[in-house]
Amino acid sequence: MKLPALLLFWLSAFWPQLQAIPLDSSNHLPPSFLPQIQEQVRKIQNDIEGLQQRLVSQCADYRLCHPEELILVGLYLGIPRPSVKNCYSQDLKLVACLNQLHYGLQLYQGLVRALEGISPELAPTLDTLQLDIGDFAASIWQQMEDFQVAPEIVPTQGILPTFRSSFYRRAGGVLIFSHLQSFLDVAYRALRLLSQS
Repeated sequence: MKLPALLLFWLSAFWPQLQAIPLDSSNHLPPSFLPQIQEQVRKIQNDIEGLQQRLVSQCADYRLCHPEELILVGLYLGIPRPSVKNCYSQDLKLVACLNQLHYGLQLYQGLVRALEGISPELAPTLDTLQLDIGDFAASIWQQMEDFQVAPEIVPTQGILPTFRSSFYRRAGGVLIFSHLQSFLDVAYRALRLLSQS
């Protein structure tokens, strides 16, 4: 009787420390996580496609058809792009990748918010896009909580661009949506790999 009691006492003393140990990169996401993520990525991509089509239709007026000009505008505005270096297949780390994806989604939510006022007709789709990005970020957060790992909270204020004219806001929108699409492609590939045991 004394041995089990001693064992329980020992386990209870070390349980908080055991819970705080981060999982290593050999762990995998549950397969049930992938269909949920697939649907969330699809919704965001549909939002982006709708916004891009409307911006391209105004391309002649705002000269957004010229890639060279967009590159220069992007450099001028300093639109940030989140790192996903821990999400590439050759260096895939579960916890580090989830952290980078969560931060990236927070950053893109802030960038989309900065586009408010781009035009009244785009406002409803921008609102939907913000909500869909937020849902995706919440799913990543929940998965990290399931692994008993707290996401790193990195403030995005101070790194978001300020759009001083309608042209810069629209050009910034084209760039942000393009960057977000690339981010989603990397995110989905990484999460698919992490769901395969």
